[in-house]
Amino acid sequence: MKNRIKWGLIFSLFLAACQRPHEPTAITRGFYYWKSMLTLSATEKQALDTLQVKKLYVKFFDVVWDANHQRPLPVAKVQLADSVATWLSHHPIDIIPTIFITNECMQSIDSSAIPELAGRMHELLTGIAGLFPGTASIREIQMDCDWTATSKNNYFSLLKQLQTLSFFQQKTLSATIRLYQCKYKERTGVPPVNRGLLMCYNMGNLKNQQTRNSILEAAELEKYIGNLQAYPLPLDIALPLFDWKVLYRGQAYAGLIQGLPDSLLDQPNISRKTSSNTFTVLQDTLLNGYALKKGDHIRQEDANFEEVIQATRLLRSKLVTPSITVALYHLDSLTLHKYSTYELEEVFNSLH
Repeated sequence: MKNRIKWGLIFSLFLAACQRPHEPTAITRGFYYWKSMLTLSATEKQALDTLQVKKLYVKFFDVVWDANHQRPLPVAKVQLADSVATWLSHHPIDIIPTIFITNECMQSIDSSAIPELAGRMHELLTGIAGLFPGTASIREIQMDCDWTATSKNNYFSLLKQLQTLSFFQQKTLSATIRLYQCKYKERTGVPPVNRGLLMCYNMGNLKNQQTRNSILEAAELEKYIGNLQAYPLPLDIALPLFDWKVLYRGQAYAGLIQGLPDSLLDQPNISRKTSSNTFTVLQDTLLNGYALKKGDHIRQEDANFEEVIQATRLLRSKLVTPSITVALYHLDSLTLHKYSTYELEEVFNSLH
């Protein structure tokens, strides 16, 4: 009887250990840099130093679809300021070249043209990488595409083709993974890469006026990560720091307002709904270059510290990758001023 109890207890403990998610044992800190001119302010340099950031995901260029010529077109190529090149040569930060490809491009391109596209991307990538100090030390390249079930074949073919080219040899190829791509992996497929980076933001319906915060809501995130442990790629995590304002005109989505200080909404021409992040324009007005009309509605959206921490608590119990990168989007002086160093440290550490 005692032996049966003993072995039953051992079996139960073994089963529990097998089912328990592994806690990440190591976290590498990263930031995204998503501007076409790479210049670092004193605030941004200090943040990289103080927070001991080891990775900087730099968007090298975009690939969009040129409808006039019916072909892919590289745009928004990053330029590197001389002062930044000098600063980077004295700071041990891994540069991760990142390329954004529109889903329209992957849907529109003929599959026979993919090898040519890969070659053009490879040539441009190596040229830009040569501007950075320590090009030979680049160990990872990331592809960013909001692919769908209808574009996955072309996108996955492109990823495979890129990996045959010289600059990709002996390097990690990672791909960004949207939340819906993770949850519905049977439909959208799993990209043929070494690692995925789960983008834990932009999860709500931006164009729906009833949405509270399309950037980040922990309750919305929870709907997508119930089976996160089963994703067949090791996953890194990207978390948001940014904010924006969503404009509605005539009850319809009318675009994003970016770089507009919150303080400019505190004026007689604009009213705020009680206990809400929604504002109404009371008369035509010009704010920071934005022409607003009477009756316009503005929804303020951000990723506040409490919401980000709540999201990381949900993620922590689901992650099974033993060593992860936590990347914050994105490195920008105005954004950094909204968070204390303590809060940013907490965000990085909260997935331990």
